[in-house]
Amino acid sequence: MDTVQHIRQPGTVTPHSGPQYHTPSWAKHVIWYQIFPERFRNGDPSNDPVAERVHGPRGWEIMPWTSDWYSRAHWERSMGPNFLDSVYRRRYGGDLQGIIDKLDYLQSLGIGALYLNPIFDAVSLHKYDASCYHHVDRFFGPDPEGDARIMEQEDPMNPETWQWTTADRLFLKLIDEVHQRGMKIIIDGVFNHTGTDFWAFRDLAAKQQGSPFSDWYAVRSFKNTDDSDSEFDYAGWWGHKSLPEWREENGTLVRPVREHIYAITRRWMDPDNDGDPSDGVDGWRLDVPEEVGVDFWKEWTSLVRTINTEAFTVGEIWTDKSGEWVNGDLFNAAMNYPFAKAVQKYMIDRAIPVDAFLKRLKELRRSLPEEASFVMQNLMDSHDTPRLASMIVNPGREYNEEGRPGEGFDVRKPNAEERRLQKLIALFQYTYPGAPMIYYGTEAGMWGAGDPDDRKPMVWKEFEYEPETTHPMGKNRPRDDNNFDPKLFDWYQRLAKIRNEHLALQTGSFELLAMDGENDFFAFARFLSHEQFAVTVLNRSEMSQNIRIPLSDVSFPELRYMDNPLTDTRHAVGDDHVELNLPPVAGAILIPVRGD
Repeated sequence: MDTVQHIRQPGTVTPHSGPQYHTPSWAKHVIWYQIFPERFRNGDPSNDPVAERVHGPRGWEIMPWTSDWYSRAHWERSMGPNFLDSVYRRRYGGDLQGIIDKLDYLQSLGIGALYLNPIFDAVSLHKYDASCYHHVDRFFGPDPEGDARIMEQEDPMNPETWQWTTADRLFLKLIDEVHQRGMKIIIDGVFNHTGTDFWAFRDLAAKQQGSPFSDWYAVRSFKNTDDSDSEFDYAGWWGHKSLPEWREENGTLVRPVREHIYAITRRWMDPDNDGDPSDGVDGWRLDVPEEVGVDFWKEWTSLVRTINTEAFTVGEIWTDKSGEWVNGDLFNAAMNYPFAKAVQKYMIDRAIPVDAFLKRLKELRRSLPEEASFVMQNLMDSHDTPRLASMIVNPGREYNEEGRPGEGFDVRKPNAEERRLQKLIALFQYTYPGAPMIYYGTEAGMWGAGDPDDRKPMVWKEFEYEPETTHPMGKNRPRDDNNFDPKLFDWYQRLAKIRNEHLALQTGSFELLAMDGENDFFAFARFLSHEQFAVTVLNRSEMSQNIRIPLSDVSFPELRYMDNPLTDTRHAVGDDHVELNLPPVAGAILIPVRGD
C-alpha cells in the first residue's frame, strides 16, 4: 500500500511585523573561529574511531595526522582506484580534548567565540547525519565503549532517562573552559534531517507502519510484506537517502519531533536545568533553515530566548534572503555568504569595479536591521567551500562552483603574491562592519579545494608535515611544503589585536571617505564619534600609489597624527586629510592619535 505523506517544502518568510530586533551585545565584539572537530586536534588517541563504527574495510586504520593529503593508505586502495572512493571513510581522531588543549592558542589569536560543526553522535566524519541529538559523539570523549553502554540503557523518547556520558561531560568541561577565558561557544543545530542510524529512524526502518515513529519522517511509501514490489521510500535532504528528513505539516515539524528538539535544546543550553544558562552553550548555528517551516523556527527561537536572553542564533543562508530571516522573530544573524561572494568578485576575480563592489555591500547592509550588521558572520570560506587561499589560486569561478580537482581546480599551494592578496582580504574582513569568522587553519596557511579537501587535518606549529606531492587525478604538481606559516599567523593575530582594542572597529558606522575606480583603491571610516574612529585604506591595484584621504567628516580639529598599527608608522594630518603611500595589493589601518 502506498502512503503519501506531507513532504517538506522550503520555508518562506512573510514581511516582518513581530518583535523588535535585538541581538546579544557580546556578539558585536567577537571574532569567530569555526572548528570542524574531527580535523582540528587529536587530543586523546585512546578514543580514536574504530572500523566497525565507520564501516571501514579490512585493514582500516586511523590516518596519520601529518601525512600527504592525497596519498592513499593501503586499505583505501581496496575500495577503488580513485581518491573519492575512500576519502570519506578516513578518520584522523580529532576530539573535544584536542579543542580544550588548544584554547590558549585560539585566545592568543584574539578569538572571542567558537562555532563547532556538529558534535552529536553520528557515523560520518561531518556529523550532519545524527544518530541522536542528546549525546555528544562517543569518539569525541574519553570512553566510547562505556558511552555506548550508557546510551543503550536509556529511552531516547524520555528525557528523564537521559544520562550524561563521558563525552557529554567533557563537552560541558569545554564550555566551562571557554567561559573561563571570557569566550563564547555555539554549536550546530541540524533540525531538518537526521542520519539513518538515528534511533527513531532505525525503529521506523525495521517496523515500518508498526513503528511508533511512523509519522516522524517524510515517508512516501512503506514496505508491504504482502507485496514484493512495494518499497520503503522517504524524502532525503536534496535526495540523499542517508539523510532522511523530518515530517512537516502546517508549516512546522510534526509535534513529537518538535517536542524532542525542544528537549535537547533545553539540555544543551541549561545542562543542570537550574534556570541559570551559564553552564550551557551560548547559542546555535542552524543548518539549512530555509528547508524547515518558518513557524517551527519562530517557536524554537522563542524557547531559546526564554532559556537565555543573551543567546545567539545564526542561520545558514547563502542568498540575499538574510534580511528575511534576521529579525525579531527569527535569527540574530546569518552566515554572510553574500559578503564572501562580493569580496571574491571584486578582490579575487576582478570581475566588478570598486564602485559596484561598494554598492553591493551597501545593499546588503540596508537589507538588515541596523544592529544586525555588526553581528553578521563575515566569513570567506567554510566546511562547504574551497578554502580562501585556494580561491585566490583559482580566480574566475562562481563562488563554491567547480571547486574540485576533477573540475580543473588547481590544488597547489598559494605563492607569495597570492598570500599578499589573502592578507589584504583579511584586513578588509577584520575592519568591515560585522563579526569576522575564520575557518580553522586559515591563519596557519591551510589551502584546499572544495569538500573533502577543505577538511584536511589542522596544521600545527609543533608538527612536521609531509609535503604535498600527490595529485588526486594523477597529474603533475609542485612539491608543496605543508607546515605552519608563522608569518601569516602573525598577520591574523595582529589584525585581531587591533580590532579587539578599538571599539570603533566593532560597532562604528561605515563611512566611505574615498574611492578611485581608475586607480582601484578606496578608504572608509568606522565611526563612533569625532573622538573615536578608525580608517581603513585598501589598494587593490598592482601598483604603488600615494593616496589622499579626506577626514573632515570624521576627525576632530586638533588631530595632528594617525598611527598605522600594522606597520608601526605615524602619518601627519594636514588640512583635514592624511596622505600615505601604499605598495601594490596592500592596505592600512589608521588610528587617530590623542594629544601631540
